[in-house]
This record gives sequence, structure tokens and C-alpha cells, in this order.
Amino acid sequence: MARKPLRSQRSYGKHDRDGFIHRSWIKGTGLPDHVFDGRPIIGVCNTWSELVTCQFHLRDLAEYVKRGVWEAGGVPIEFPAMSLPETQMRPTAMLFRNLLAMEVEESIRANPIDGVVLLGGCDKTTPGQLMGAASVDLPTMVVSSGPMLNGKWHGRDIGSGTDVWRFSEAVRAGEMSLTDFLSAESSMSRSHGTCNTMGTASTMASLMEALGVCLPNNAALPGVDSRRKTLAHLTGNRIVQLVKDDVRLSQILTREAFENAILMHAAIGGSTNAVVHLLALAGRVGIELSLEDFDRIGREVPLLVNLMPSGKYLMEEFCYAGGCPAVMKELGPLLRREAITVSGHTQGQIAEAAEVWNREVIGTREAPVGPSSGVWVLRGNLCPGGAILKPSAATPALLTHRGRAVVFEDIEDYHARIDDPDLPVDETSILVLKGCGPKGYPGMPEVGNMALPPKLLHRGVRDMVRISDARMSGTAYGTVILHVSPEAEAGGPLALVRNGDEIAFDGPSRTLDLLVDEAELARRRAEWEAARTPSQFDRGWYKLYIDTVLQADRGADLDFLVGKSSPDVTRESH
Repeated sequence: MARKPLRSQRSYGKHDRDGFIHRSWIKGTGLPDHVFDGRPIIGVCNTWSELVTCQFHLRDLAEYVKRGVWEAGGVPIEFPAMSLPETQMRPTAMLFRNLLAMEVEESIRANPIDGVVLLGGCDKTTPGQLMGAASVDLPTMVVSSGPMLNGKWHGRDIGSGTDVWRFSEAVRAGEMSLTDFLSAESSMSRSHGTCNTMGTASTMASLMEALGVCLPNNAALPGVDSRRKTLAHLTGNRIVQLVKDDVRLSQILTREAFENAILMHAAIGGSTNAVVHLLALAGRVGIELSLEDFDRIGREVPLLVNLMPSGKYLMEEFCYAGGCPAVMKELGPLLRREAITVSGHTQGQIAEAAEVWNREVIGTREAPVGPSSGVWVLRGNLCPGGAILKPSAATPALLTHRGRAVVFEDIEDYHARIDDPDLPVDETSILVLKGCGPKGYPGMPEVGNMALPPKLLHRGVRDMVRISDARMSGTAYGTVILHVSPEAEAGGPLALVRNGDEIAFDGPSRTLDLLVDEAELARRRAEWEAARTPSQFDRGWYKLYIDTVLQADRGADLDFLVGKSSPDVTRESH
């Protein structure tokens, strides 16, 4: 069978005026005549930036991808995409995930490339790039930046994010000096790469393996490990073959692939942020995926990976223990083994070849690190659209709880009052934060794991039930109920909660209810509607985002981006 003409040949293969223009302009970069003989043109989409440790080394890694492309007979052309530094961007990196996805989508579709390699790493970068690529549906592969080395401080390992929260609470409780707190900074982040805990970056890199869009061991190889360069080189090799075989992203991102991602998410004790990202990605490729899928499928899987914040170890140990392929091996018959991957092997074949090298780090289904975890999906009159909780990071005694609400109307209100010694709060209270959902902040920041009141910390309290329409860092822990939908800003019941209201949370039954009668709630709603003021955001990206963003239970994508698309451009250039 004759090979289908390459997409790039519409620009570079013509022997007319248009072909002259396209070839001439790109030859200005130093490409010779013979590379336009029908070889695959591979885009290397790079989010390199000096603003973020996660992606600081991607400029170097891109060269290894290019080596692999050249070696396999392709032509690599690198192009930039915006970086989303999680700890640097204001008001929150999540506000810009969809903007990155739009940039990646239009860059791929508009340019004469036949396949693409996505280089990213930080929390929102990986899903944003893949969402954009999925909406174009060319042959696509992912190379993650890899985790940083273990933090080392005072003779022990410390983990990105997770130990920040612990140290911060210790300082607030008077148990750690500010000098010690500040001395841990350089020790925690001692190389480039993503967080070395199973936070959102490592979770999403792991889910790339489960989805089948990268080569095995993509998630766990440290960013400074020479084997990551080798993986990048081999990815460059492989993407050329995917183009020749016309293996498109939609052939990889099947329902079975998403189910494998949910299984992996539960097994590794992954970040709650992955729920939002997978829902958004599924929406881009027309796969039916719901919140309940995470709870239903995840219930089958115990916690298999002993990493912070749900466990003890860090990503280096995970790598040396066998990484994601070893986890898939331990999933056994639960794994959707026939799901195909960009490697050319099925997930079952990858799992069969894997080994577990450290049982302290990766357990078995018979002797797991912890019980079935994943995420719990809650329903009730406080969250009719759903809410989620990560039980492996919570205090077991609080997973069924009834208490009175201490309400913060927004994050500014929280910061103004949380340290007040007269705050009417005790260890049975439930902290409630509003105004931090997709529309409300805007952008749904990682503030759901509210720091506890110092007056309780000094009494030895280390966890409380906390409820919000926000997200939390994948490195965080606690009995934190997140992604309450609809959010307060969208008129969800969360907007109506007042100080002193009783809230009932029953994790095993998956319920979350505000114990206020319907008549009172109707009266409060009328008052809330009457007090509404116009949004202060009346231009640019903020306005487009607020006007079109979906709620968390639908992935917080923009409504007009949902649904299958294609690589076709609307008009050819002339």
C-alpha cells in the first residue's frame, strides 16, 4: 500500500511559487535542500524556561530528541510554548493551563509538521500540552523533564512541597525555628527537575506512561540522569516511525487508556489535580469520563507506592524500585493489558517485562502499602456536582465527621483571620473556604489545604476537615475536601454556608451535606443574588476564561474547546 502523503509536503513538496516560499524561508535556519525530499517533519514543542526549575534543562533535552529524529530519517524543528511555573505564576498556574493548550493546538495545526514531541514537566504544563495536541490528533509523544534529586537536610531526605507544609506548621506551632526553616530551602531543591514527591508533576508524568503516550520509565528517571537523555533520543527515533505508520494520538487515548490512568493514579497515591486534568483531556478526544469513574475504578486498587505525601520515600527510590512499569506489573489482571502505546508494545507486554527491585517502595496487591485509596467522590446537597477527597493523605479518624463551619468568604478573608487568637474554632470545627473555584479566584488555586489556626496547632492539633471549591498541591496532605461543584462563584450551595452551620461528612458513604433546611437556604440564596456585583475582570484572557470555563467536575476546560477536532487548517496559504 502506498504511504499516505505527509502533511508537511503540502508546504515543502510543491515545485511552484508556494513551495519556493516555504522552503526558502525555512532554509534560512540552515536546512539543506535534501531534507525536503519527503522526510517526516517533527515538531519539538518545548516549554523550556528559566522561570522554573522543572523545565530549566529542557533546552538540553531537546537536543537529544533531535538527535533521535535525525537518526531515524526525520527532520526536527523545535518551537516554543509558554511555560507555567507552578510556584511563580500569579494568581495561579491553573488559570493558564487552557491558554497553553490553545497555544499548543494552534501551533501544531498551523505549521507544516507531521508529528510532535511534547517537552514539559511542571504541574499544568504536561496536561496543557497534551490537551492541545489531542485536539489536533497527529502522531504525538511526551518526554517529561523528570524529578529532581532527593532533598537532603540534617542527615535525612526531605521532599518537595510535602516537607514545606510540615515545616511551616511546625514553625507556626513553635516547634521549629525560623533559622532551621530557612536553611532547608537550598537543601530541598538541589537539582533541576520537578518535585521529587508524588505531587502533581510526578503524578502526571506517571499517567503519561499509563495512558501510553511516552516510552516506559518516562516518569521516574531523575531529570539529571543520563538515561533521561537516552529516553529523549529514543523518543526522537520512535516518533518518526509513528508518523510513517500514521499512528495518531486518538488511537492511543482510548477508554482503556484512561482506565489504566485511573488505576495508576490510585496505585501511586497520585495528586487530586490529576482528576481535573484527565477529565479535561478526555473531553478533548470525545471519551466519556466522569468523576464516578475515578471512585469506581480506583476502589479496585490498594495503595502500592510508598511515596510522599501518602508514604515515606521520594521519586529517586521509585525509579530505582522499578517505576511505573513495575506498578503496572503489580496491577496484574486489573491492568487493561491490550491498550496500545506509542512504544509499539501493549501495556501488558510492558508490564510483563518489568521487575520490582524494592518492596519497601512498591508493594503487592496482597501486601500493599495501604488500603484502597485513589480518590473518593462525594455527593450531597453541599456538592451536587461532586467533590473529591484523597483518603491516603487524610486522617482516618476524620473520614466520618460532623462539625460546625468556620467560614472564610475568600482567601483574603482567610489570611486576615486565621491567626486571630479569638477565632471561634476548635478541633471539631470544619474550615470552609469560598471563592476559589475556576471562576471565583479565577483559576482554582491550590489553597484548599488551609493552614490550621495557630491556637489549635499549639494544642497539638495537626489535621481538621477542610472544605473548599479550590484545589490543593499534589504534595499536600490532610483531610481536605476539594473541587466542590458548583463553586461558590457559580452559585453553588457552598456560597450559602454561614458560620456555625452544621456539616456532615461521611467518607465511606461518599456524602457531604449542609444541615440547613431548604427554606433557609432559599432565603440566603435570594440575599446572595441581590448582593452580587459585576466581575472586575472585563478584558483579555481573564474575561474569556471566566465567561467560558467549565466547572471542576468537567475538567475546568473552556466550553468551546470540548470535543474532537482535527489537524486540518481552515484555509491553505497562497
